[in-house]
Amino acid sequence: MIDKKQYQRTFGVLHASGDFLKEDITMQSTKHFPMRRIVFLCAAVILIFSMATVCYAKDVGGIRRTIQLWIHGDQTSAVMDIQNGHYTITYEDGEGNTHERGGGGVAFNPDGSERPLTEEELMEHLNMPEVEYKEDGSVWIYYMDQAMEITDRFNEENICFIQLKNGAETLYVTVKYQNGYAMSPNAFVQPEEFN
Repeated sequence: MIDKKQYQRTFGVLHASGDFLKEDITMQSTKHFPMRRIVFLCAAVILIFSMATVCYAKDVGGIRRTIQLWIHGDQTSAVMDIQNGHYTITYEDGEGNTHERGGGGVAFNPDGSERPLTEEELMEHLNMPEVEYKEDGSVWIYYMDQAMEITDRFNEENICFIQLKNGAETLYVTVKYQNGYAMSPNAFVQPEEFN
């Protein structure tokens, strides 16, 4: 206790001048933001924007868009995801059921090297005719807004030749029963030329 009382007696008589107190209050009210913090904060903001730009440019998630396409003769809205030459389509049918299908592949450059299919090539693939074998034994072909049953058109060798029109365009389609199909804009592809 003696030390505390002695400290108070010694320094109790000292008083700070008015100018000194005013300067102290002014310095407390104007705190400086350190330059290192400003530089660090700017660098962090630039880094975040750079990473976001790189992710967008790199297309980490692929291309996703809503498209209109013909499914079983009906124009349907679908969500299409494209990644590395492959696509996945998700759509709802008239009854509200969600369906998903996909496809894609590669193409060959003139020098023989492979490359993923482009978006235009994938869309061209989606607009091709589609042959469906139903559980009741019937066979249907779908092209744009056309839906046609072709069950009775197969000959004794299980081959069917169909001519499809879309405006001025004509497609000649050769269908082998449960063994694929081929098409050409010029003439029917002979069955022995494919599969």
